[in-house]
Amino acid sequence: MPNVRLAGRYAKSLLDLAIEQNQLDAVHADMKYFQAVCAQSHDFVNVLRSPIIKADQKNAIILAVIKDAVSALSLSFIVLLVKKSRESALPEIATALIEQYNALKGIHQVSLTTAVTISDELKKTFEQKIKEETQFKTVELTTHTNEDLIGGFVLSFDNNLIDASIKRDLLDIKKQFLSNEFVAKL
Repeated sequence: MPNVRLAGRYAKSLLDLAIEQNQLDAVHADMKYFQAVCAQSHDFVNVLRSPIIKADQKNAIILAVIKDAVSALSLSFIVLLVKKSRESALPEIATALIEQYNALKGIHQVSLTTAVTISDELKKTFEQKIKEETQFKTVELTTHTNEDLIGGFVLSFDNNLIDASIKRDLLDIKKQFLSNEFVAKL
């Protein structure tokens, strides 16, 4: 079971160590890489969380997957977590470190969902408009597609949701007809 508090503490420790050793950007890139590996391979995450696989076997698997792709600091941190039997929390630690890095650098994660794939030009337009309206200095925009939206977009950031989709409009109209607001006024 994921432990967010534990992940946050380990991420904070690694973040502080990276700042101290002037390797903050390298460690951030390493954790983004590790997060991408975990997203691509559920089998890798299952190996990390398996109580049956011994620590030395997990260490060998982890080293085979990420040894040449991450910095020495990140690698030694991951090896230490395996020695302390905390490797099951590695995906959450990577996520927590990325979130703490973004908070430290003032980077805001924004998710844009549209019915169809948008062009890079339109993506840049969205980024500029978000920066203007929210006063964010740095925006990291991720795009998703969901054909169920029919048209429009859904924008989410910092626990805010802006739903300007056709699907939402149609649901609102349906609610109005079901409540018979217009019949009572006639």
